[in-house]
Amino acid sequence: MENSMAASAMQQKELCEKHMHRYVMVQTNEGCCFDGIVEHVDDEMVCIAVPYCPGEWDGRAFFPYGGFGGFGGYGGFYPRRRFYRRAFPLGSLLALSLLPYYF
Repeated sequence: MENSMAASAMQQKELCEKHMHRYVMVQTNEGCCFDGIVEHVDDEMVCIAVPYCPGEWDGRAFFPYGGFGGFGGYGGFYPRRRFYRRAFPLGSLLALSLLPYYF
């Protein structure tokens, strides 16, 4: 059983390496799907740069009068990231497919 899991992880690693720096969609064993750019692959994990979702609140936003934070009640500008890194264990990947990327 462990040999088949190791072989599966090696196949997933090869597939991820083949699609390095490409825009892909991954599906996990739990059924969750994520799209992003394959950024790093090692023997255990794959890191994907996932696009930032504007519907989520980001604590680094601009609050001119202190708003929700800032240092000492002063507001400040904290630039938003366009992508954030998400790491997945190779054994948890069910599928990886290449997506078209349009400018």
